Amino acid sequence: MAPSPTDSIKAQIEINAPVARVWRALTDHREFGEWFQVKLESPFVPGQRTRGRITYPGYEHLVMEVLVKEMTQDRTFSFYWHPYAVDPKLDYSKEEPTLVVFTLQSKGSGTLLTAVESGFDRIPAHRRDEAFRMNNAGWSEQMGNIQRYAQSHP
Repeated sequence: MAPSPTDSIKAQIEINAPVARVWRALTDHREFGEWFQVKLESPFVPGQRTRGRITYPGYEHLVMEVLVKEMTQDRTFSFYWHPYAVDPKLDYSKEEPTLVVFTLQSKGSGTLLTAVESGFDRIPAHRRDEAFRMNNAGWSEQMGNIQRYAQSHP
C-alpha cells in the first residue's frame, strides 16, 4: 500500500558548497547544532541516541532526541525522532517516531541536499495535522539554515 500524501514531507535545496562540506555541517553534532539551533550532548553514531536542548527562541525549554539510523559518508544521514514534540507535559515515547532521511548529491561544484521525513500517518490523530504542518514549515526554514551555514563556514 502506497503512503498517503500526508505521510511524508520532502524538502530540497541546492547549496553552493562541496558535498564533503555539507556532510560535515549535517553530521558533526556541533555544526548541526549551530544551524538547527540545538545544543546536542553527544556525536551522531548509528544505532545510538543523542539529545540536547533546543536553542531556538521560544523553544529553549524543550529537549530534542534522535536515534541515528544510518550514516553513509557523503551520501545519506538518517534518524528517528518525534515530530513537533513541544508539550513538556506529554510523553511522546509511546508514539511511533518519524524517519528523517537526508541525501546528498553532487551538483556541479555544489550539493543538492534532500530531506524526507516520513511516518506522519502513524502519529496519533489528535496531533498529526499540526505536526505535519509545523514540520513542513520547519524543514523549509532548516534547509535555508544549512544552506547559509555551509556556504558561510568553509
